[in-house]
Amino acid sequence: MLAAMPPLSRRRALQVSAAAFVVCGLLLWWLLPVGGSSPQGRMTFSTGVKGAVYERYGKLLRNAAANDMPDVGIKLLNSEGSQQNVERVATGMADFTIAAADAVEAYRLDNRPGARRLQGCARLYDDYVQLVVRRSSTIEKAQDLRGKRVAVGQPRSGVRLIAGRVLKAAGLDLDKDLTALPAGIDTAPDMLRHNEIDAFFWSGGLPTTSVRELSERLDIRLVPLGDLVDALHQQGGASRYYRAAVMPADAYPHAQQHGSVPTLAVANLLVTTDRADPELTEGLTRTVIDSRDHIGARVHAAQLVDLRTALYTDPLTLHEGARRYYRSVKP
Repeated sequence: MLAAMPPLSRRRALQVSAAAFVVCGLLLWWLLPVGGSSPQGRMTFSTGVKGAVYERYGKLLRNAAANDMPDVGIKLLNSEGSQQNVERVATGMADFTIAAADAVEAYRLDNRPGARRLQGCARLYDDYVQLVVRRSSTIEKAQDLRGKRVAVGQPRSGVRLIAGRVLKAAGLDLDKDLTALPAGIDTAPDMLRHNEIDAFFWSGGLPTTSVRELSERLDIRLVPLGDLVDALHQQGGASRYYRAAVMPADAYPHAQQHGSVPTLAVANLLVTTDRADPELTEGLTRTVIDSRDHIGARVHAAQLVDLRTALYTDPLTLHEGARRYYRSVKP
């Protein structure tokens, strides 16, 4: 017969119970999802012109968020661009959007409705200012647009904002010195192809599909704009967000003929307001960072989203939900 086990002392029993409690706690820590329950509800996300980078990025971000936050319904709204996007979020017509920093600052400086409620979630990628002409055009610099027919973007687009400031830096008045047409990236390439305009402005991530496709059908080139940075900064206000940049040779190989083009760039921000739910904002910010490589495989500009710089959302303060996310991943 087996010998009877000696009874456990009270102290020993307490030690065994405590050890079991710790083991169970560790198992639960590993097995249960971190961060509590998944966000729930609905959100509206304002994107951009059909076929442009904002719209493509918005669609892919919605798909990624659907996997990360399955209990959140996301509605996308097309827009004319940054200026309309900022207005929609500030006035409650949308919950989140992408907008260029200059458009955000201009809205704030003009003290437009809801401007003080705007907050940032992430710095995303840079838009590059692109002035596109036929290869045979006599337009070599922005000053040569005098008297020309130029598509300057839709009225509430970020392109329109930038075009006006670039022209001013070049000594031109958008309303007096050229024929300015309110056409965006959805129509301007065909207008250039059919000789309805002499040039068009665009500001977007590299490469923008519409510009790339145009370069494969028509001999075009990009006009350098990098020499206007100082003149832009002298305008003050939101113009301080423009910086000198270089479009790499492989952005549009057919248009650039293997040469880089000096131009201007401005950062894009993921924007919301203080009305946004912190848990939802934390979840969306997490998705933006975690989905960078997946989205970047289809929207090249998204590859430039970087955790190390994403929290710098100047001119906006960080939303509390976004702040929670960055704290959670801090080394």
